[in-house]
This record gives sequence, structure tokens and C-alpha cells, in this order.
Amino acid sequence: MSISLIENYSLFQIIIILVTYLFASSVKGVTGLGFSTVCLPILALTVGLKAALPLLIIPSLLSNIIIMKKVGNFQTTLYRFRPMLLATSLGVIFGLTLLSVIDGNLAGAVLGLILILWCMFSYIAPDFKLPEPKERQFGILSGLSTGFINGLTGSQVMPCVPYLMALKLDRNVFIQATNTSFTISSLIMAIGLIHLELFTFTVLKISMSGLIFVFLGILLGSRIRSQLSPDSFRMAVLVILFITALGLLLQASWN
Repeated sequence: MSISLIENYSLFQIIIILVTYLFASSVKGVTGLGFSTVCLPILALTVGLKAALPLLIIPSLLSNIIIMKKVGNFQTTLYRFRPMLLATSLGVIFGLTLLSVIDGNLAGAVLGLILILWCMFSYIAPDFKLPEPKERQFGILSGLSTGFINGLTGSQVMPCVPYLMALKLDRNVFIQATNTSFTISSLIMAIGLIHLELFTFTVLKISMSGLIFVFLGILLGSRIRSQLSPDSFRMAVLVILFITALGLLLQASWN
């Protein structure tokens, strides 16, 4: 590994980043989500929150694209959830605007508490379903909130994932909808982070060198996912959300 590759990063940090890519993409392969969710707390503790955000963009986009191609239903999902996705785009812009003036750790802690409450509710009441007439209305609110939280904290799952879980979607449609939302958020985040001068050439080189780890992790996770029952899949998603919440709370307490 060349000196230029590890500029501004220690060798230990580089190793942690690459191993985290592999682990997070394996989780992504199993549940269809969780790459940024798993990466963010670990990388934030390794290099800091603002340095961690740009390190997620390229690997996250690759993991999204691979999963989206595997599950299909892209056009129908895009059409059905277009209000939510448009609202997500606006929300990310608002969140990025406030990134430099609001304590991201505090925002992350609040998000973590909300996420824990949702996981508890979803576990206790697994049959809860959002009424169909409310889908569009709550989708717009979900998109705005998810985008805003993403721009501010880097987390892409809240409240997008709980909202989509409450619709009781087919597994593949659920995975496609979440990853389409994640992809749009990541693209806008990339533009915003470039504008904030956080997305550097060094970050680009590290991200590109980690893509092979992302590919291998998703391949491994996808094989595991094919063996899961719907109930096991749902529980795996809840576990990922709960771990995310704990990570956000720990991150806030350690900063």
C-alpha cells in the first residue's frame, strides 16, 4: 500500500476501514440494508463523524446497485414511491445545510432513542400495518425526515425503513424501495460533501480500494439471505436497526 494511499490516515485506520466495508456489506447482503448503518458508528469512532461520512459514499452506492439489480422491481417501485423519494432529496439538502451548525452527535442520539422505541414497538406488534390511503401522505413525511436525518447524521434508515416495514411489502419490493432511497440520498450527499470540501482525493482512493471487499461481502450475505424465512428476515432487519441505535447513542456519549 503506497504512502499516498494512507495520507492523513494511519495504517491501522486503513485496515479498520476495509474490514468494516467487508463486514457491513455482508450484513447488506443478508438484509438488503445496513451498509451505512453498520459502517457509520465504527468509522465515526475510528476517524470522526465528518471524516466518516465521505468514506461511505462510493462503497454504499456500489452495494446499493448490486442489491437493486439482484431483486428487480425497479421501475414499479420507483413509480410507486416517487413522492417519498423526491421528498428525501429535499430533506438531504436541508440536513447538509445544517451539518456545520448543529451538533450531529446530539441529533444522532435523538435518532437512536427513536429507533429503539420503533424496534420495541415493531417486535411487540409485528402485525401493525399502515392503512393504504395513508401511504402517500406518510411517505412524503418519511422522505423529508429521512433525508434531513441523513444529511445531518449520515444515517439513511430512519424513518424510511420503519415506514416501509409498516406497509408489509413483498421482501424484494421492500429491499428495492429502501435501496432506491439510499442511492438517491448517497448521490446528493456526495455533491454536498464535495461542496463542504469533505470529499477529498484521499477519500476517493481509500473508497475505491475497498470496493472488492464490498463485492465479496455482498456475495456472502446474499447466499445467507436466500436461506432465511420471512420472519427471520424481518427479525434480521430489526436487529440491524437496534444495533444502529446503540451505535448512535455510544457515539454521542463518547464525543
